[in-house]
Amino acid sequence: MIRILFFILLVLALALGFAWLADRPGELSLTWQGQLIEMSLMRAASILISLIALVLITIWLVRAIWLSPQTVTRYFRARKRDRGYQALSTGLIAAGAGDAALARKMVSRTRSLIRVDQEPLIHLLEAQTALIEGRHDDARRKFEQMADDPETRELGLRGLYLEAKRLGAHEAARQFAERAAEKAPHLAWATLATLDDRSQAGRWDEALRLLDQSRSANVLDKKDANRKKAVLLTARAMSNLEADPKSARDDALAALKLEERLVPAALIAAKALFREDNLRKGASTLEKVWKLEPHPEIAGLYVRARGGDSALDRLKRAKRLETLRGNNAVSLATVAEAALDARELDLARQKAEAAARLAPTESIFMLLADIEEADTGDEGRIRHWMAQALRSPRDPAWTADGVISPSWLPVSPVSGRLDAFEWKAPPTQLSATTEEDRPDADAAIRSLPPVATAIPAAAAEPPEPAEAEAPAAPAEAETPIELPERKEETARPESKEPVGDEEPSPFFGRRPDDPGVRASAAGDGDKTNFRLF
Repeated sequence: MIRILFFILLVLALALGFAWLADRPGELSLTWQGQLIEMSLMRAASILISLIALVLITIWLVRAIWLSPQTVTRYFRARKRDRGYQALSTGLIAAGAGDAALARKMVSRTRSLIRVDQEPLIHLLEAQTALIEGRHDDARRKFEQMADDPETRELGLRGLYLEAKRLGAHEAARQFAERAAEKAPHLAWATLATLDDRSQAGRWDEALRLLDQSRSANVLDKKDANRKKAVLLTARAMSNLEADPKSARDDALAALKLEERLVPAALIAAKALFREDNLRKGASTLEKVWKLEPHPEIAGLYVRARGGDSALDRLKRAKRLETLRGNNAVSLATVAEAALDARELDLARQKAEAAARLAPTESIFMLLADIEEADTGDEGRIRHWMAQALRSPRDPAWTADGVISPSWLPVSPVSGRLDAFEWKAPPTQLSATTEEDRPDADAAIRSLPPVATAIPAAAAEPPEPAEAEAPAAPAEAETPIELPERKEETARPESKEPVGDEEPSPFFGRRPDDPGVRASAAGDGDKTNFRLF
């Protein structure tokens, strides 16, 4: 474009010059070697310009003839290079598609057309061809050559990193990732791999420094970077909680500013504040997270924030959590547990049954069994709730890569991945696996009679005439012939149908509050009656 503009300006200047000379005519006289040459000024200017153009054309022709061998050589070299790049492109596509034969053919053709020191992608083509052919040792050697070249250092380090991960050499993979992260912090794979390795080793300060570098290089999304930094701050706070509670408190609060739903950060911050006797701020921190993410560990720490509180005080704090997040299974279960400790059994039963209707899990039914044991002590009702617990889904737990941990951990013990633990139900269900098999909380609650009417059946019904006459027949019991007849009479009541106003047995073959009558001789009826009372 600049050349075209320059040419147009030159032509315009010549045109203006000739127009200027045409408007000002004149004669030019030249005496040379006794000869007088006279011509007009316009003619003289035209001859001068023509001579200059002739000289330039002559120089160009001479130069073209003189440099023609080099021009021809350059032309054939460029054509050869174009063919080589075409072969290289075809080889890379074939290697990516898994065509080992075509890739190997393109490797040899590319090497014959392009010098290796001029095009480093030839090493990549050779390495990829060796990988799809299963020659991993040759591929590693090629990646090592690429790692030594500044132009292909990152590419070679990534290849070595992937090979080390494939072989399970985690230490070598860590070193390759750290080299790549130091040379190029903008590489996401190197940053994340190094971050996981430093986190797995517990080097939280180095991990935070690397994360800050990656944030400045815009490697990670802002939301993901904030989440990872919050997890790292929480992990450092966890490690410093015993030795330096103040530092742990600051790190945990900083983590909550980045991720307000991070339950472990809230727990550590509250524990550190409680150790400083700052109960108000610690409770406020737990309440903020509780409103967003109700969690049993938050409830447990909040209710037992002060060691000297009575059971009624703990119940009041549990009710406070319920007001902050009502109609929630965790809130109701927390109030039920606190009410059980405070011996307010009616309230405990009410809240536990409401929690079972919202989330029928194993712990809720076990809590109902504990309430039943403390309230009535009825073995039948207790077994009923424990049977429901066996069929219920398991409670959520801290789970990562199929591993269940009793407490939150910043790194997965299986894969070493940062922020891998989630609060969810374990993947392996040992109880109910389908929706049809899971218990119905309403049906389980309705199947039991009210606690006020749960009177033992043997105490409410008068004894049968056969049992009343049992003491008068001891002599008949000694007769061996009549012994089978008494066995049949004893076994007959187990199979008879309910008559009159008798209610059918809701579960376990008898009423929930009826321990049953042992099948014994008629002469033992008095002992049975004394034991019922």
